[in-house]
Amino acid sequence: MKRVAVLGANGQLGRTIRSLTKNSKDDYSFFTKQDIDVTDKNNLESAFNTTSFDFCINCSAYTNVEAAETHIEEVFSINAEGVKNIAEVCNTYNTKLIHISTDYVFDGKKQSPYKTDDKTNPINQYGKSKLKGESYIQETFNKYFIIRTSWLYSAFGKNFVKTIINRIDENKALKITTEEEGTPTSCIDLSKFIFYVIDEEKMPYGIYNFSAQGSTSWYGFACEIANQYNSEIKGLISPTDHFKTQAQRPKYSVLNLSKTEKVYTKLDKWEISLKRVVEILKNEIKSKTKES
Repeated sequence: MKRVAVLGANGQLGRTIRSLTKNSKDDYSFFTKQDIDVTDKNNLESAFNTTSFDFCINCSAYTNVEAAETHIEEVFSINAEGVKNIAEVCNTYNTKLIHISTDYVFDGKKQSPYKTDDKTNPINQYGKSKLKGESYIQETFNKYFIIRTSWLYSAFGKNFVKTIINRIDENKALKITTEEEGTPTSCIDLSKFIFYVIDEEKMPYGIYNFSAQGSTSWYGFACEIANQYNSEIKGLISPTDHFKTQAQRPKYSVLNLSKTEKVYTKLDKWEISLKRVVEILKNEIKSKTKES
């Protein structure tokens, strides 16, 4: 039995992991930001001193890309300095670190999927803070798995899939950008890959890309969500080639999965992964309707 600490347990990935580990053979401990403040190293050390963890999954992060442009000190405090604290504590207590990073460490100027060793060049504060966090881990020790992922969604919290479904239920028109291309990634799929990393004794440390197979635009993603949720919906979603935002975003951030596929073969097309989450949300909505 392995002992696993999950930081950022109230986020969509943390909550997905919790939902999938109820019958796990391993011992999972879930910590919200109220339980452990990653910016407080003493707070971290007291938790790790109490239990000898074999793995730490870091799901904690400042993820509001727009707000990060004006809350620079806060975003770096959590995504960079906080990660440094986590890496140092993991090193002290001989705990392997699984850290979730992002496609936003790239500038989006490449026209083919990004490999793990491609040059990084983030173009917004969120991406810069996440890259700094990666650097701190690499400078601290070598028992780490940095997993770069993209366009995460789940049945929990606030995310693009739930927003689109809510707008459909409210019969509200939406304009969605066609400017960016990437890969929607289900937290269920990412969780299963994380479990694989924990179970697989001989998996090499380092940086891995993880997403579903294929790619689309945010507009294409929205259309597929609408189609899977209610195929009778037509005309609510329209494309726009430009959507003004405070933060610059990479125009192309598809991840090359070749390194990951050498160790892990259970990668579905993004449309198939989306269907699983949409079905969960459909069932939840049906249950709420019956209760009311």
